[in-house]
Amino acid sequence: MILAAGCVLWRPATKGQDRDYGKGKSRDDAKDRDKGSGMGSGMGSGMGSGMGSGKGSGMGSDMGSGKGSGKDKDKDADIEIALVFRPKYQDWSHPKGKLKPGETLVACALREVREETGQICELGVPLPSVRYLAHGRPKEVHYWAGRALGGDFTPTREIAALLWLPPAEARARLTQPRDRELLDALLATTPH
Repeated sequence: MILAAGCVLWRPATKGQDRDYGKGKSRDDAKDRDKGSGMGSGMGSGMGSGMGSGKGSGMGSDMGSGKGSGKDKDKDADIEIALVFRPKYQDWSHPKGKLKPGETLVACALREVREETGQICELGVPLPSVRYLAHGRPKEVHYWAGRALGGDFTPTREIAALLWLPPAEARARLTQPRDRELLDALLATTPH
């Protein structure tokens, strides 16, 4: 079994705060792009209109239905959720990655958030673990709510873009249903 860990990363929403960072773009460039579609221009090929559909393959998880959190929509608008774009899989997801030898799940989650988003984060409540097949092998990913404390994003071959969105927009942008269920779990359990 492949073991991995990650976070549903959130931060308090601030008017005028940077929402997206793309390949080769600085924070100042992202501010200029934010006036447009939310994706921005110049973020590389393959990241156009099809990426926002929120449709996934439907691989299973051990969570319930993704019907929504049932929380107050105005309260949910007070936060933003970090999503990462992985060019290899052409998907938007939460930051996560494989456990290194001798590493704890908590250390793995913190490291992956830092590597994929540039953010230092504070772990909150554990969220449901997700189980699915990855290239024919069983994979189990342990998640936490993670509050972003600060940092700077730098695009890599693995992660081409970081996008901060209100929960409803993040839910629509996520590619896999299991990731939308994790967002719902965060909204139902994290005081924000």
